Amino acid sequence: MRKTTLIRSAAVLAAAGLMSACALLSSPDPIQMYRFGVAAQALPADPIASPVQVTLRRVEFPESARGDRLLGITGTEAAYIGGARWVSPAADLYSESLEVAFAGQARRVRLIGPRELTRGDSSLDIDVRTFETRYDSPGGVPSVVIAARTRLMALPERTVEAERTFTVVQPARANTISAIVEAYDLASRDLNGQIVAWTDQAAGN
Repeated sequence: MRKTTLIRSAAVLAAAGLMSACALLSSPDPIQMYRFGVAAQALPADPIASPVQVTLRRVEFPESARGDRLLGITGTEAAYIGGARWVSPAADLYSESLEVAFAGQARRVRLIGPRELTRGDSSLDIDVRTFETRYDSPGGVPSVVIAARTRLMALPERTVEAERTFTVVQPARANTISAIVEAYDLASRDLNGQIVAWTDQAAGN
């Protein structure tokens, strides 16, 4: 009798172990990957022959938004949006989109990216203060809000030549991940276009 009980206990433990293994090997909930700011930009129609060389310093992002998760804010509550990730950290995607915008839109400025060794006449410092999906009420249709402080610094003194804060609010079409990602794409393009135009004017004076 005791031997039979031990055999049954062993069988139960083996089955439990098999179920645990199956649980560990089960597929997690799917996560869709997204990006923004990748649309090709048209070449400038009439660039000047000797543009001002401007070095782009590393773009600063708030810690809560610089990674690959989409940040949602409702009142005083913050949470990451489930089921979606950026393909790269948001700070990297934004920096890439900004370089593309300068390459396609700037007339007076040539932006020197972080991977180049050329030293510029000025540096462009961008501190993104807000990069979030903002809800007025739980479950409502959100807006994407991006705010950035930009400073054009003379080199090598690093004195401030010009400074401005930009804020873009882009309503989403619906409270869906695809509509929110579309709003991020539109908002980042809008912000980049404003920064390019401002830098062109400030550096050309």
